[in-house]
Amino acid sequence: MQQNHVKEIRESLLISKAELARLANISPLTVSRIENGYPCRMETMRKIIFALGFKKEDKTKFFPE
Repeated sequence: MQQNHVKEIRESLLISKAELARLANISPLTVSRIENGYPCRMETMRKIIFALGFKKEDKTKFFPE
């Protein structure tokens, strides 16, 4: 599993898992899996970053290398 900061950023923006899932057009289960450190596709990463109002250049804030 890879550590990421999706949950911390989502919570800091006061957005629920369900709301993020809706904004990113992914399932709430997928959001939970990613927040728990399971890997995901690049496209899913992109959807989450954009749904939270960030740019693709901000990827390392969410998914450190």
